[in-house]
Amino acid sequence: MAINSAQSGVQATEHVLFFTLVQLAVIIIAARVAGYLARQIGQPRAVGEIVAGLLLGPSLFGLVAPETFQVIFWSTDTTPISVMSQIGLIMLMFQVGLEFDFSHLKSPQNKRAVGLISILGVALPFALGMAVGYASAPHLAAGISVLGYALFIATAFSITAVPILGRIMMEFDLTRTRIGVITISSAAVNDVVGWMLLAFISAAVTAHFSVAGMLAQLGLLSLYVIVCLYAVRQVLRFIVRRFEFNHQALPQDLMAILLVIVFTSAMLTSKLGIFAIFGGFMMGVLLHDQRELVEAWKHKVADLVTVFFLPIFFTYTGLRTDIGGLETGALWLWCAVLVFLAVLGKFGGCYVGARLSGLGRADARNIAIMMNTRALMELVVVNVGLELGVIPSQVFTMLVLMAIVSTIMTAPGLRAWLPSVGRAIPAERDA
Repeated sequence: MAINSAQSGVQATEHVLFFTLVQLAVIIIAARVAGYLARQIGQPRAVGEIVAGLLLGPSLFGLVAPETFQVIFWSTDTTPISVMSQIGLIMLMFQVGLEFDFSHLKSPQNKRAVGLISILGVALPFALGMAVGYASAPHLAAGISVLGYALFIATAFSITAVPILGRIMMEFDLTRTRIGVITISSAAVNDVVGWMLLAFISAAVTAHFSVAGMLAQLGLLSLYVIVCLYAVRQVLRFIVRRFEFNHQALPQDLMAILLVIVFTSAMLTSKLGIFAIFGGFMMGVLLHDQRELVEAWKHKVADLVTVFFLPIFFTYTGLRTDIGGLETGALWLWCAVLVFLAVLGKFGGCYVGARLSGLGRADARNIAIMMNTRALMELVVVNVGLELGVIPSQVFTMLVLMAIVSTIMTAPGLRAWLPSVGRAIPAERDA
């Protein structure tokens, strides 16, 4: 009996492993092909990867080949893919934290522009998001906490995707220009504010808006941040200094230590009720000024995260997104309203901020269209909202579509408006 039980367990494990490997192969192939096709039509590779994840879900694959879709993605428990998507997201957020560079804020001529763009680029879309949340709640989120729902809509409206924006700026050769420096600095500040909002709202929702519960969670979160900034940062720097490495070589022992630290931080923030991804992000922020380490990590690890883990997250999001669920004209109208107001709020807030800081109309237009890029960060926000139960599945689909539409707009907008500021579109580098 024991032997039969062991054989049965091995067979079950092999079954799960087989279909997990099938899923991974399909995901990686679809992501690479879609990324290549996106590049051919002048879009960032990440846009193609997001769309590939969407198409692998019930919106297309499950619709045109339901039996094959069921066999590939639902023959076994989806836990392995779910866990890998979350591990990949933790590692990605660590990389996002590493990419943050606030040195540009030291320039006096840029501080005013960055400040105004950051403030208005969050305040206006957040206000519009709150208004849309309260207006749409009776129609789209019945039975859900209206305040929690509205706060997540507002946060989704406010976010900017720094990693995707950075890629687009490199492809348009804007990283060393004034508008490029102002935009990426504004986006960095914007995202710090966005993550703080998301952390606060997540804590509030998990505490069920109990004042005592919220204060306790926020107190623990504040303690975590303070300990990280004043103690963990010094420990990390001491550890890094103990190793010899350069921008192309990352010692295996140091890589192992960093992974353990990132995962430990993720476990702590998970226990604090604000999701594991914040732990990964915080460790990246603490090390962002270690430039050789950042370059070594990008050289040794970043490609694995981008090629393997990131498409898994996009596909996992796609499996939860069903465009067919928007089955009435009213739902599509709400979707259009969400997309339009999200774009209007972000573009308008950043444009007004740029103009108030003294920048010309052409510069302001280019900055505003770049700040409207949402992509990956938006998907992180809406996935958190879905996990917490404050974003209904239909609204989740609408916000995923908003993330795609707002990101797709960026490259064509830059092609149309960059010449007006004397910037030629670089050959062979279109986003």
